[in-house]
Amino acid sequence: MTRDVEIIVGGSMVEDGAAFIAAWTASECCEDVKPSRVLAFESWEGLPTVLTGERYRLLRHLHGHPEPSVSALARSLGRQFRRVHGDVVALEVAGLVDRSGGGVRATAGRIRAEIVL
Repeated sequence: MTRDVEIIVGGSMVEDGAAFIAAWTASECCEDVKPSRVLAFESWEGLPTVLTGERYRLLRHLHGHPEPSVSALARSLGRQFRRVHGDVVALEVAGLVDRSGGGVRATAGRIRAEIVL
C-alpha cells in the first residue's frame, strides 16, 4: 500500500505536541484519519542524511517500477550494488522502501515537504 509521506524540517516541540494532540483527538472522535507517515528533521542539514539526490532518483524509479531485488535495482539504475544497497537500507529505516515479500518497492506515492522557518 502506498501512502503519503510528509517531511517536516524545523518546528518546535510545542508545534509537534499540538499536531499529536490534534491527531489523537480526531481519532477518538471517530473521524476518518488518513494514514500517513511523517519524517521530521530538526534542521535543514538533517534532511540530506536520509533523502539525497540519488535516493530521490531511486524512489522515483521504484514508485513506477518495483524491482525483484536490490541487484536488479542497481542494474536498472546503472549504479554499484554496494551503494544502492546502502541507499535501500537507509530508505527502508525511514519507511520509504519496503523489501518484504521478496521485492523492493517504494511505500510512498507522494512526498510533501513543510519547512518551518
